[in-house]
Amino acid sequence: MRLIYLSPVPWASFAQRPHKFVQWYHERTGEPVIWVDPYPTRLPQWADLGRLRSSPGLPQLNSTPAWITILKPGALPIEPLPGSGWINEKLWRRLFQEIDGFVRDAQILLVIGKPSILAIKLLERFKGCPSLYDAMDEFPAFYSGFSRFSMARRERSLVGSVDRIWVSSSALQSRWSQHRSDVALVRNALDPTVIPALSQKTIRSTKKIFGYVGTIASWFDWDWVCALAGARLDDEIRLIGPVFSSPNKDLPPNVVLLPPCSHDAALLAMKEFDVGLIPFIRNMLTNSVDPIKYYEYKALGLPVISTNFGEMSFHSVNHGVFISQSLDDVVALADAALSVDFKAVDVAAFRLENSWSTRFDAAQLI
Repeated sequence: MRLIYLSPVPWASFAQRPHKFVQWYHERTGEPVIWVDPYPTRLPQWADLGRLRSSPGLPQLNSTPAWITILKPGALPIEPLPGSGWINEKLWRRLFQEIDGFVRDAQILLVIGKPSILAIKLLERFKGCPSLYDAMDEFPAFYSGFSRFSMARRERSLVGSVDRIWVSSSALQSRWSQHRSDVALVRNALDPTVIPALSQKTIRSTKKIFGYVGTIASWFDWDWVCALAGARLDDEIRLIGPVFSSPNKDLPPNVVLLPPCSHDAALLAMKEFDVGLIPFIRNMLTNSVDPIKYYEYKALGLPVISTNFGEMSFHSVNHGVFISQSLDDVVALADAALSVDFKAVDVAAFRLENSWSTRFDAAQLI
């Protein structure tokens, strides 16, 4: 079956779960793929203008292999409003023509990574074709006001229309299991082919590096980071990534902010860490998150200290994973993490057991 994939992220972005899914699907079936980039599904806000001006951008673009076609739907940012689908549908005529030409008389699998009116219209257009909703986030939590209400309603409609539903976290599984009984938990994973080989750590001074790589936004727990920095003044807290939410206080001098970099460079930067950090606050959005950086830290043989959010509470049973419940346990957890030592054979097994291919194969979609 040919694949039509409506992605929650652009193709020209860091390779994430959507990119790994379409690559896996093509490798397993040999079939071509249409990838549909996301378009605005909420009303614009004043903050969007500032974000466009200050955004550091994405330093990495994915090459486009011959087997995939990237479509970029035009749309006015009016989707939550009644009648918006009728208006935007006029902008989607060419897109529908390209998809119809791609389908011809072939069988297709329609996979939706983000609720939208376009997704619902394609489900109607190809009614009877196999379909999957891969729920990767609590999408309404990204929005507010009427846009949040509209997204929640659209997502419920989508869940009731698709043949199958995957979720990336236990919280999402619990939520959607109230609506249907066949919700499959398919957690995030890692790509072993891009993870650098393990090597002996370079002998350096007694200074340890507690590191984080990723976006620093509203969900980032600056208070926790400052508590760690204050407790480890002789060590370095290294934060790498775009900053969309600045701290409301002066940072300790041992907190080092570095700009975003490519995924390959980020993985090499992680090799310099002694401990990987995931300091997120707990809210409606992070309750449904299974962070990919957790898998990458572990695949590099790093102990992990995380705040207590989302899927990390389930990962706490794994060796070398420490969950912080409050600012009071930071000192003890830092000491415990630094005492962990991983065997190379165990790291290799973790990489294999938690690869994207292993994860998707186990879900038995094809």
